Amino acid sequence: MRRFQAIKRHEIYLLPPSIQDWLPERHLAGFIVDIVDKLDLSDIERTYGNNGTEAYHPALLLSIIIYGYATGVFSSRKLERATYDLIAFRFIAGDAHPDHDTLNTFRKRFVKEVQALMLQVLVIARTMDMLKLGNIALDGSKIKANASKHSALSYGHIQKQEAHLKAEVAKLIALGEAADNQQIPDGMDLPAEIARREDRLAAIAIAKAKIEERAQQRFAQEQADYAAKIAKRAKKAAQSGKPPRGKPPVAPKPEDAVGDKDQINLTDEESRIMKTAGGGFEQCYNGQLAVDMESLLIVATNTVQAANDKQQIEPMLNVLKPITQMLGKPETIVADTGFYSETNINLCAASGINAMIAVKREEHHPDPMARYTEPPPCKDDATPLEAMHHTLQTMEGRALYAQRKCTVEPVIGIVKSVMGFRQFSLRGLINVRGELNLVALACNLKRMFVLMGSLKVANA
Repeated sequence: MRRFQAIKRHEIYLLPPSIQDWLPERHLAGFIVDIVDKLDLSDIERTYGNNGTEAYHPALLLSIIIYGYATGVFSSRKLERATYDLIAFRFIAGDAHPDHDTLNTFRKRFVKEVQALMLQVLVIARTMDMLKLGNIALDGSKIKANASKHSALSYGHIQKQEAHLKAEVAKLIALGEAADNQQIPDGMDLPAEIARREDRLAAIAIAKAKIEERAQQRFAQEQADYAAKIAKRAKKAAQSGKPPRGKPPVAPKPEDAVGDKDQINLTDEESRIMKTAGGGFEQCYNGQLAVDMESLLIVATNTVQAANDKQQIEPMLNVLKPITQMLGKPETIVADTGFYSETNINLCAASGINAMIAVKREEHHPDPMARYTEPPPCKDDATPLEAMHHTLQTMEGRALYAQRKCTVEPVIGIVKSVMGFRQFSLRGLINVRGELNLVALACNLKRMFVLMGSLKVANA
């Protein structure tokens, strides 16, 4: 006869069990709780009043949300359910069960404070000898907005809808004013039908005004760019004494400021239609990640509405300023050709940071001897652009740039494929910026947990 162990589902314990004993001694949940307990949450705590029922401590709610993002649980309802169903969440919550509304409200309310908490975590990583800010790899990735692309309206479609609804309202009003009310079908609530269309017209008018405002801002930027190009050509002509080569730039026309394809999304108006890597178009934001190339910790993030990365060096340098004050200035920013421009290289040089930005896409199968050859020495009066071109041709420069694809790109892959973060839960540019910081904070804690295990093995 076969022998099996007894199933002890209803066994009564002589002493009450501890939830912590049900987790392994070394567990990510315990590590996150320990780190969050070290954070300065006084700014968040001060926003709570002294009246009413006792609130959940910010450290408890923050730990639940961070562990949720680290393990791919982003929905506040799923987080609430996890505090009942999963031992790790029950341990973090101290066997409390904050409801989904409390968790979601906390996340929305303090989304701006996450950037400061992320910096605190990076400082802790440095004290644990996990982070030495040196070379930083920068890359962008499209992340879906919490809105469907089918909720977007184009300017051309708005104009057609506006004309159609106005015609319907006029027809319904004429029907109501007719002497023979028998023409009104049975069951039709004429005032309600008119009010529904007028509400739709009001919403369309607001969307139309916002598209026009965006278009005017874009037109003003195009005018500024045109003036800068004209000034640059005039300066070049004055220096050389010859007319500049090439066709002169075309001045933007006011009548072309608003196009029929200009769109706005009614669910999240600050998101944009962007082309994604897999093909097709989605309602997205462009998430920028700056990753330390040695530790693979995310040192800075930024979320922008531009699909192109060309203009994202300056915003990222601004995000890095408070970080460099605490952790020191990085030596080099490494980025792919999507970030390449002379302006970006000069901006890095002005900040005292070397730029290592690919000039163009390289061939997949270059000459094998090219990797082992050095270029002629760089001239002494080289511009930052010329100096960077020279460095990229050296063996050391090529080796450093080659590390980009095995640092920042794997981190983006971990965020999207391992953690499962492919779509924002919040809406609006400010909120999604904070949420991406929250994702980076959770990713960093996962990475620090792994690094801590490696350090213990190395020191054993």
